[in-house]
Amino acid sequence: MTDGDFGLLTPVSASPAVAALTGDRAVIAAILDVEASWAAVLEDAGLVPAGSAAVVAEAADAGSYDVAAIAERAQGGGNPVIPLLGGLRAKVKDLDPEGIAGKAVHTSLTSQDVLDSALMVLASRTVSALLVDVKRTTTALAALVEQHAETLCVGRSLTQHALPYTFGLKAAQWFQGVAAAGARVESLKLPVQFGGAGGTLASATKLTLGSDSTPFTLADALASKLGLASAAAPWHTNRLAVTALGDSLTALIDSFGKIAADLLFLSRPEVGELGEPQAAGRGVSSAMPQKQNPVLSVLIRSAALQAPGLASQLHLAAATFNDERPDGAWHSEWPALRQLFALALGAAGHLRELTEGLRVFPEAMRRNLEIPGPLLLSEGVAAAVAPLLGEGGKQKLQAVVDEALKAPAAEQSRIYTKLLREAVPADKLTDAELEALLDPAGYLGEAAEISRRILAAYPDFTGSSSKGATRG
Repeated sequence: MTDGDFGLLTPVSASPAVAALTGDRAVIAAILDVEASWAAVLEDAGLVPAGSAAVVAEAADAGSYDVAAIAERAQGGGNPVIPLLGGLRAKVKDLDPEGIAGKAVHTSLTSQDVLDSALMVLASRTVSALLVDVKRTTTALAALVEQHAETLCVGRSLTQHALPYTFGLKAAQWFQGVAAAGARVESLKLPVQFGGAGGTLASATKLTLGSDSTPFTLADALASKLGLASAAAPWHTNRLAVTALGDSLTALIDSFGKIAADLLFLSRPEVGELGEPQAAGRGVSSAMPQKQNPVLSVLIRSAALQAPGLASQLHLAAATFNDERPDGAWHSEWPALRQLFALALGAAGHLRELTEGLRVFPEAMRRNLEIPGPLLLSEGVAAAVAPLLGEGGKQKLQAVVDEALKAPAAEQSRIYTKLLREAVPADKLTDAELEALLDPAGYLGEAAEISRRILAAYPDFTGSSSKGATRG
């Protein structure tokens, strides 16, 4: 068996499902789909003999082509369409020795028409599969939002404890990132490519003379058969379709990375607020039996660290497309785009599993909330109490905070409460009123409404049910 790339060094996307959608065989299949669909378009338009499309379709069986040989021969012409086309023509000739159907193969097309359209077909299939996992993820996150609307935790800013927060709102923000990026991916228009050898449609114009068709109606028909969007004009050197696709996928992977980054911190033993779903053999260490590594988050984060560079490559290529048909800039798009497909699919599958089985530990969240204790409420305390102290009230309260922070961390909350009580006369603020001010549940602002508004903004991503989280 010939050695190949099975994803040994790219574990985030090492999956038969990902390979089936983005691997070399999938690329071959997409190219052949374009050629077969084009033959059908020409036959429908009466531009090639009846029965031609059926012959081409039979010859366009991706499983009957030697992918490794085509890849090697692609070096001779600089792209895989040329050697694959040779194989397709040979198979069509074998099936139709009289050569009638051969007229339907690649007529008026150029390699870039075929490969650009094939990559858009590949993208369409990738997006369809991707959105299944994305919507399962957002459904799971929406359930977490509702289940933990009142679960208190610490909100952190620049790594430090900031304000009281809810885990429901944290999940809502995760949801917002994934749903907004997912909606952007879902709205993508993936256009067909058809410009002919130099982008003028000269050959297709000659082909359609005297018929009811035009090059543009043929292009629209090809788009329809491939499930792509029509294009107003050829876009051989205008690459917005490619960069927009890459940007959308990268933004989606960014949103995955945000969740993974939070999980990697919140699942640390000393924090312990969340845990990944457990599975036999997952997260093991080669040397330390006690370790349970958050492998899903690690893999997702690895994708998030790679994707921006790939999107940058697409922009670099787009900015250096020269003449009316490009040279190496076009060629540099292909691996970057396909790797983005694979990273998005792989990371989405891992994130779906992570969110559907996420373990949430409210007790640990409460424990961590109590570390800063009443100091976490100092913003709200200042707003409520400073007016009671008259001139210089804010400065007095800041002095209380500063003095408390001088103490060891374990003593800061007690000292802050003591100094605060001493600074504010009881006739202006009773003990009960002070206790209410220092209750973190009373200083959540519009957390619940923010969460509600986020979910309401993306109804197509909330789902009707979810597995929800398990409580540890």
